[in-house]
Amino acid sequence: MKHIKYIAIALFCFGNMLGQTNEVLTKEAAIAQTIQNNFGISIANNNLEIADNNQGILNSGYLPSLTGIAGANYDVQNQDVTFQTGDTNVVDGAETTRYNASLNLNYTLFDGLGRYWDYKAFQEEYKVSELQVRETIETTILQLFTVYYEIARITENISVLEETYFNTERRLKRAGYAFEYGQNNKLDVLNAEVDLVTDSINLLNARQLLENTKRDLNVISNLDLERDFNVDTTVVFIPQLVLENYIKVADTMNVRVLQAKKNKTISDYDYKSSKSVYLPTVGLTGSYGWDEGKFPSTSFASESISTGLSAGINLSWDLFDGGTGITSVRNAKIAIENQEVLISQIEKEVDRDILNAQGDYLNRLKIYELQAQSVTTATNNFERSNEQYKLGQISSVELRQAQVNLLNTKTNKNLAKYQAKLAELQVLQLAGQLLNVDF
Repeated sequence: MKHIKYIAIALFCFGNMLGQTNEVLTKEAAIAQTIQNNFGISIANNNLEIADNNQGILNSGYLPSLTGIAGANYDVQNQDVTFQTGDTNVVDGAETTRYNASLNLNYTLFDGLGRYWDYKAFQEEYKVSELQVRETIETTILQLFTVYYEIARITENISVLEETYFNTERRLKRAGYAFEYGQNNKLDVLNAEVDLVTDSINLLNARQLLENTKRDLNVISNLDLERDFNVDTTVVFIPQLVLENYIKVADTMNVRVLQAKKNKTISDYDYKSSKSVYLPTVGLTGSYGWDEGKFPSTSFASESISTGLSAGINLSWDLFDGGTGITSVRNAKIAIENQEVLISQIEKEVDRDILNAQGDYLNRLKIYELQAQSVTTATNNFERSNEQYKLGQISSVELRQAQVNLLNTKTNKNLAKYQAKLAELQVLQLAGQLLNVDF
């Protein structure tokens, strides 16, 4: 039994290493850390900032453009000039220099309301980006709890496996004492040793799986991979009446439906913007300039300096552009019809998904209740079998079978509990309420 002693020591040391931390990672803390640090959420927030920039006044087309222009020219020529009077003047290397600078202002007073509807579309695109951030957060939170509850399930399974291990260890000691006093044969001892090794392996594998799963959660939260923690294994289900009320308003809260409706609004604005091709564009121009020149003797003036302000208004109207504008308007109108069809499709799909998710949740909840009843039955069966084994009424093989049945029912109960909770979270996400409930 010396090797069995080494297994017990290894399990004890590994268990102590896992239990050294006292930190309990609550569900609220896990959500907060994930929202703050998750890679996907960070990218979504950056895209939201881009959309915010796009909807600003600087991107609206309502502000004027101001351009500064400056230049200098230098010219050297050999000139032979004959004036009207008949006089001639020959200059070799005649130099001409010119300098100029100006500020030019351009402002569109009216463009057929195109920029107005474009500006409205940018504002709606920002709202779509907000919904995309929300969708990313919902998806990430659901992913987080898939891993979080997996850690909770493995943690509870480890407790069950430890209980199984210690029961087997006690059976081995009892079988060893009984063999020493001649009350049974070596077979019971050997069976107990084999079962203890099996329980040890199961426990080691579960503990390793727990460590790996914790790293998965640390990746989602973008924190130190070696961070250790415990999780809250408490599960509270939302009352059925409350869940049904959430489902009733799903068409106004589901993020996919809301995005589709916003995209239709954007298509409406695009259609109205495209019709600006039928109207004229009126623009305002203004300029303030300075010009200086120095001329050779062949010119009438030797030097000139001018400064001045100019302003003007212009109108342009594409009476016919070859049909491009008309085609754009027609296509924009078809795009609206496509968005209306897409909204109907998404609403139908969401209704189906909610009904499926609700049915899956109720089914898993019932399975959990049945598994809880099985644990009670298996516990009673194991306790009775244990007493019968002590009295020599059943063999160690029969006791082991009762022990395995109890182990399986407890782990199945843990699995059913967390599967039911995840199914509930899926319903909440589809109903658009995942971020509005307490976990």
